[in-house]
Amino acid sequence: MTGAPARTLTRPPSLAPLLARGALLSPLKRPGSDAGFPRTRLVLPGVRVDLSRLAAYERVCGFPVGEDALPVTYPHVLGFPLAMRLMSGRDFPLPLLGLVHTSITVTRHEPMSPGVACELSVHVEGLVPHRRGTEATVVTEVCRGGAVVWESSSTYLARHRTHRLTAVPREPEARGPLPPVEEWRLAGDVGRRYGAASGDRNPIHLHPFTARLFGFPRAIAHGMWTVARCLAAYGVPQRCHLRAEFRAPVLLPATVTYAAQDGRFELRGPADRVHVTGDVYPT
Repeated sequence: MTGAPARTLTRPPSLAPLLARGALLSPLKRPGSDAGFPRTRLVLPGVRVDLSRLAAYERVCGFPVGEDALPVTYPHVLGFPLAMRLMSGRDFPLPLLGLVHTSITVTRHEPMSPGVACELSVHVEGLVPHRRGTEATVVTEVCRGGAVVWESSSTYLARHRTHRLTAVPREPEARGPLPPVEEWRLAGDVGRRYGAASGDRNPIHLHPFTARLFGFPRAIAHGMWTVARCLAAYGVPQRCHLRAEFRAPVLLPATVTYAAQDGRFELRGPADRVHVTGDVYPT
């Protein structure tokens, strides 16, 4: 969003009040691809990584602890409070409750040292129709020395009735299953441990009781945990581009199969139900 008005913050927003505000405003939202959306770009300078939280994140996701460079998915954690600030506001047209993270694209231009401060920038790029509702695209950038070193684009889907004649993006073509590499047994507390490390304590991820309030029979794993866990197993080049799509939630506890080959990876459940698919390659 070149030229968008910037609003500079002095500290990261607190996620808990934003989640509460978004929940309260959700019933008032009227989603649609032609709705208005916030045009402000939120900027947070001087961001420093909390090394203890980083270590907890590395452990729960399977990354080596104490590496010289941040895990490729960690900047998403740093930028998530800013994204939530935008998506929980009155001028964001999609209800926060029930909003589904459907995909993420990441480009890492340079490795990021945990000990060097950075500047975060987050904005809503736009809304598009989807066959199941409306999708919003949220862009996050990390700058150091005036240059973008990491950037991502996430899509979030609000499900609602759509007009049958509405043009929607074509679904990606199905590809054959990848060869299995490992079987993972996921404990029921993965959501709580990832929530503590990332700050994302959405109740659908924490306990079976709170997940049932939102229509899930059990707690579900964070989508960003599933892709981070796959990338930790796959290994990521220092400069890379990746895309992941979240196809189906992982109900916890679970046994899943990690599969990978030739730059592609996926996470499958019983009966080969696909939870996550992705591609990663050097740039």
